[in-house]
Amino acid sequence: MSIKTADLCDDYANELIVCSIAFHSYGKHKRFSGPIETVKVLEDNVLVKEALQTVPAGSVLVVDGSGSRRCALMGDRLGEIAESRKLAGVIIHGCIRDSAQIGEQEIGVMAIGTNPLKSAKHGKGQQNIHLEFGDVEWIPGHYVYADEDGVVISSRQLVE
Repeated sequence: MSIKTADLCDDYANELIVCSIAFHSYGKHKRFSGPIETVKVLEDNVLVKEALQTVPAGSVLVVDGSGSRRCALMGDRLGEIAESRKLAGVIIHGCIRDSAQIGEQEIGVMAIGTNPLKSAKHGKGQQNIHLEFGDVEWIPGHYVYADEDGVVISSRQLVE
């Protein structure tokens, strides 16, 4: 993606919502965009893995981990799945681990921080639902655009 979120805000300010969370970028791709797919979990990444294995290529998986910093919801192995399936990116309202390896993977990854502890494996949570965090409603099928300046959401695809 070569379009910048700042340019999108200049051209489509009335159609965009800006996420208020200052995510850190960890993946090799610092700019990415695509249709939103969602997962809501708490310190358990079973459904994150399942979603990475099933959502369409080009999607951005948005994971609401309730902002927990107690464990990681994604590491290099899940990053490999996202990369091999050609997802555009993953945005996590929670933490990742294996950040050095994720930084070498051909994918966009944003999270609020890192934690070396792996998550639980109980399979609890919800998929394909509306999420709310960062002053944004994350709706499956809407579009997200992310880069070094931030994350913006639109109800439709704004650029090819």
